[in-house]
Amino acid sequence: MNHPRMCTQVSGSLNSVQLSILDLAPVSEGAEPADAFRNSLELARYAEQWGFHRYWLAEHHSSPGTASSATSVLISHIAALTRHIRVGSGGIMLPNHAPLAIAEQFGTLESLYPGRIDLGIGRAPGSNQAAARALRRDTDAAQDFPERLGELRSYFKAADTADERPRARAVPGERLEVPIWLLGSSDYSARLAGTLGLPFAFAGQFSPAYMMPALSLYRRSFVPTARLQKPLVMVGVHVIAADTDEQAQRLATSLYQKFLALSRGRPSKIQPPVHTMDGRWTDQERHNVLSQLRDAIIGSPSTVQEKLHQLVAKTQADELIIATDAYRAEDRLRSYEIVRQLWGTSSLQQ
Repeated sequence: MNHPRMCTQVSGSLNSVQLSILDLAPVSEGAEPADAFRNSLELARYAEQWGFHRYWLAEHHSSPGTASSATSVLISHIAALTRHIRVGSGGIMLPNHAPLAIAEQFGTLESLYPGRIDLGIGRAPGSNQAAARALRRDTDAAQDFPERLGELRSYFKAADTADERPRARAVPGERLEVPIWLLGSSDYSARLAGTLGLPFAFAGQFSPAYMMPALSLYRRSFVPTARLQKPLVMVGVHVIAADTDEQAQRLATSLYQKFLALSRGRPSKIQPPVHTMDGRWTDQERHNVLSQLRDAIIGSPSTVQEKLHQLVAKTQADELIIATDAYRAEDRLRSYEIVRQLWGTSSLQQ
């Protein structure tokens, strides 16, 4: 692979809006998960050099094009081979797991890589229904999400050793400061994050219609805590940046094909870009995919700069977390490099 041109790391004064990466360890057609893991590690190392704030990995299952299913394992791999960038989950789908197991896993991660681990939590299945049933066994797992979240948070607190009937303990885990973010794509998680005084990450990369109502509800519902005095908002967005608008639009056809396959219930590996999507989707499918991706930022540096500025102004986000799906790893690296260069040379902060 030809390595991208290095860009100068940006000073902290320009990071009033933080810039982070969301990675699903994408598997391209003709490649295997092992290739995706190598690409993710390379991206994470460049992200660290370029000054990105966080590198998050997302839990998904039963998708040939997504290799981040064993999320905690991959977080440890990335954290072990980088030095200081924050690494975490965007997110762990809590209904798929016992809260104690997640507390132990992230207690272990925080013990191995102190001060670098984030625990982003979601309530969606991260999979199709067949995989959700295989993972959860308990079909009501999503219904008691607030209770499971409360149980998870309790494991990071100090245990009461004087209790005559001591509860289960997360070892490692208890007494550790692992930042918990609540992830969401609707008003449910927005309200819950606000009332609990937790930071909130909205999945704008696939749920743009609910973004502004959810952010407004989160801010209105927010109750300050000792750890977080005011709302803290992260917004997810797809970005495909290239040297020209035409090149970016062509690269984006891989993203369109991914969402088209998902809409048909047949997830696939990341497909090569094509000259045109004509004949590959119906008019209704085209409308549905483009509606779901209406906030995706695709284009040349000048186009991306303008749209990033508009997104920050609209959402008043404290942080953007960027997902980039490209068939070739070098195109994905180049896209992130362009974004980071723009962040360092233009006023994109609030």
